[in-house]
Amino acid sequence: MNKFMDWLQNVLMPPPAKAGNNKYLVSIRNGLVLTLPAVISGSIFLIIANIPIPAWSNFMKPYMDAMGVAVNGSFGNISLLAAIGIGYELAKALELDAINGAGLSTMAFIVASFNSKYTLDTANFASSGLFTAIVCSFISVLILNLFVKKNWVIKLPNGVPAAVSQSFVSLIPGFLVLLLFWGLRVPLHFDINLFVQSIFHPLLFAMNSLPGIMFYTLLVSVLWVAGIHGDMTLEGISDPIFLQFLTANGIAYAHHQAIPYLTSSGFSSLFVNVGGTGATMMLVFWMLSSKSKAYRELGKVAFPGALFEINEPVIFGFPIVMNPITLIPFIVIPQILTVLTYILMSVHLVRPAVMMVPWTMPPIIGPLMATGWDWRVGVWSAIELVIAGAIYYPFFKVAEKQMVAQEASEA
Repeated sequence: MNKFMDWLQNVLMPPPAKAGNNKYLVSIRNGLVLTLPAVISGSIFLIIANIPIPAWSNFMKPYMDAMGVAVNGSFGNISLLAAIGIGYELAKALELDAINGAGLSTMAFIVASFNSKYTLDTANFASSGLFTAIVCSFISVLILNLFVKKNWVIKLPNGVPAAVSQSFVSLIPGFLVLLLFWGLRVPLHFDINLFVQSIFHPLLFAMNSLPGIMFYTLLVSVLWVAGIHGDMTLEGISDPIFLQFLTANGIAYAHHQAIPYLTSSGFSSLFVNVGGTGATMMLVFWMLSSKSKAYRELGKVAFPGALFEINEPVIFGFPIVMNPITLIPFIVIPQILTVLTYILMSVHLVRPAVMMVPWTMPPIIGPLMATGWDWRVGVWSAIELVIAGAIYYPFFKVAEKQMVAQEASEA
């Protein structure tokens, strides 16, 4: 086991840890934060419009189109917001003027969103254009970075206000960005958005499949076992995919259509990581009544956070990191919950997430809100806690026995 732990820490983990700190992936992760207020706000309108009470539903019928304006105005613009946010964050990471980066990225994305009739196709502003927004942001900011680093820019005298001076710095690279994307879209009739979607389609398909989401869940768990924040490390790759799924689900739900994606944003945080990554809330529950004084005290400290999906005190305090005893349940439980949840969603026994709720929402409550108050989801969330508790129990008792013996010897 010690050899396995050494291999895990020294061989397997460094590459993903390095990738998690990559400035481009970090800029995607941080840039997408700009979309969250819009998605969460739109989700609130969805929740209000779809409270499952017959009297309320009848009352809301005349106002559904009006409520749809808020939904389409939020969910329908996440790619545009992503272009702004990612351009801003990447420019900042490259030590450029962040506003210039955001402006050029947005311009490039809008030009790429024109259709063959030279009219702006705002449908690309929704989830379908998310990867296009990323590509446009990267290309635009890298062109800006090249011109600034080579000093191929217009510089105004020192007395000119900084905002005006910076705007002229981006003038030449801005014209080149516009020329590039206009040239591709208009004279060459190259559909940038369609091309980018075709490239990323296999990845989207894989992440909405059972093997794909199982592999993602496994990688998150293994990273945590090695002491690396698995969820945050993979956010730059996974967030654009899961967010695209969620917005498509939200729009379909608002129009009473079939929900297209099972593994949308919220699948992992609300259905798999009940009480935190690894479903550790039930491990905390067993600690509250432990024979070990250390575990009882840790349980009291960790339980309030576990209710809201925060489990760092458990992962580093129990600890779970590099601990052979808890390694098995910490990895196995998320796999079991992933498979069972995916199957239940695929046979339409529980609804996939269609609304964005904060990942800190407690078990049962969070899934209920994210699925539009599907009561079956609340029941399943409670069952998940029971499953996690049953699997953690024998492993916890082994760890408890060792801890009690250690406390006795120290006493």
